[in-house]
Amino acid sequence: MPTYNKLVRDLIPDVIHQEGKAFETKILSDEDFNVELKKKLQEEVNEYMQADGDEALDELADMLEVMSVLAEEHGASIQEVEQRRNKKSEQRGSFYDKVYLVEVNDEDSPK
Repeated sequence: MPTYNKLVRDLIPDVIHQEGKAFETKILSDEDFNVELKKKLQEEVNEYMQADGDEALDELADMLEVMSVLAEEHGASIQEVEQRRNKKSEQRGSFYDKVYLVEVNDEDSPK
C-alpha cells in the first residue's frame, strides 16, 4: 500500500472509498494544518512548473484553492488577497510589460 503523508482535498477519501480501496486518514491540528498547507502550495507550484496548456491551468486552479484556504487561515478571504494584489499592481505595476531588472548602481549619485 503506497504511503502519501500529504494534505489532500476533502473529498479524496470518498473517491478512494468508492474505488473500494482501504485507506487511513487523520485530522490535523491547526499548527500541522498550516505547515501542510504551505507544503501543498509548494507541491502545486512544482506541478505547475512541469505542466503545459490546460494542465497548467488546472495547476493554477489548485494553487488558487490552496491560497484561498491559506487566506482564511490568516483571517482573511481570497477577495481580500485580490484587493491587496490590485493595490500593489496600481502602486508598483504588474508583470505584463516583461521588465527584467539586470542591475542597479547603488553608488551615491553625484550631487
